[in-house]
Amino acid sequence: MTVKVKVRLVGIYYGLYGKNLVSLKLDQPIVRKAIQKLTDSLSPEAKRLLIDPELNNPKPNALILVNGKEINALEGLETKLQEGDELTLIPVSHGG
Repeated sequence: MTVKVKVRLVGIYYGLYGKNLVSLKLDQPIVRKAIQKLTDSLSPEAKRLLIDPELNNPKPNALILVNGKEINALEGLETKLQEGDELTLIPVSHGG
C-alpha cells in the first residue's frame, strides 16, 4: 500500500530543495525509507549534509520529527508512517 507523507525541511535542508515542503509517496512507509527516497536525488556532497557518511545514518545531522514528536521517543528510524503524516527535518549544529 502506497502512503503519501509531507516532509517539512528547515534551515540548510530547505536550501537543498529550494522549498520547505516536499511530498513523498512511499511503498514502505517508515522514516528510514522516507529519508532514503528524499536523498536519492541529491549529489553525494549534498547527501552528506543529511546522512552521516561514516554511520550511514541521518540522526547525527538532523533532528527528525513525525507529527511533532522526536523519532527517538517513537521507534527511531523504523517509525511507521501513515497517510498524511508530516516528517520534519531540522539540522543539528555541531560546534566546538
